[in-house]
Amino acid sequence: MRRLAFLLRPSWLILAVLVAAFAYLCFTVLAPWQLGKNTATSHRNQLIADSVRADPVDVTTVLSGTASEHTEWRRVTASGSYVPDSTVLVRLRHLDGAPGYAVLAAFRLDDGRVLLVDRGLVSAVEGSRPPQVPEPPAGPQRIEARVRMSEGVTPGKDPSVQDGYRQVYSIDTTQETAVLRQSLTPVPTGGERGGYLQLSDNQPGAFTPTPLPQLDAGPYLSYGLQWLAFGIMAPLGLGYFIYAEIRERRKEKGAAEPARATSPADPARSEPVAPATPAAPTTEARLADRYGRGRG
Repeated sequence: MRRLAFLLRPSWLILAVLVAAFAYLCFTVLAPWQLGKNTATSHRNQLIADSVRADPVDVTTVLSGTASEHTEWRRVTASGSYVPDSTVLVRLRHLDGAPGYAVLAAFRLDDGRVLLVDRGLVSAVEGSRPPQVPEPPAGPQRIEARVRMSEGVTPGKDPSVQDGYRQVYSIDTTQETAVLRQSLTPVPTGGERGGYLQLSDNQPGAFTPTPLPQLDAGPYLSYGLQWLAFGIMAPLGLGYFIYAEIRERRKEKGAAEPARATSPADPARSEPVAPATPAAPTTEARLADRYGRGRG
């Protein structure tokens, strides 16, 4: 345990907390967010593809709930007439890359119910003002459209009257009901918000239709898998750093032990002192030994 005591230092504790928090976010927030968008986009693409192949149904079957649960993008037909003086413009739209407006109107069915209809897109004048928008044709009409879900209300973007037109920032059945002071019937879409009708091309009163989304799942699946990989790699990276630190500490400890072993201060490892070698006898001493000292 003493080898891992360094993990209790503040720097290592902070690093461990950050890694744990990052991995938690990857698994519980970031990856589910991207994977959820991939699921929603794939579901939307499937609905659009099915609607292209399917024949349109009368909108009254959708309003009565006899159609399938998910009806957004469903092709429908409606018989009735446009409500006079019901034009509303939606700001901040684009047509062929230039500023534009979406044109909304109310459409009264033969049974008396009133639906919100998106007539299509028109180009802005000088990039900032709406053009002169003609009223939809009067009298009985039969239109073909797609069911779309309301976009919701943009916070802080209130409806207004500018250049002689009622203008809003989003297509929302509830908001347009208040703007037109006309009770609009939301079209069931299978979602939380009620829907409206988006006119198809070459229909009575239609302008340039809003293009269908590209049937592309997008990069959401790849992003989701990447966040999952990051959530796995972060703890593994922390484990590698801990292992590298332990290995480095072992190397430093192994290098310090031989240095202590060769130190002169260690009496247990000091070398024994060799006995002194006697000095060689001189010439005088050798003669004295041969002939005797003190003779003569």
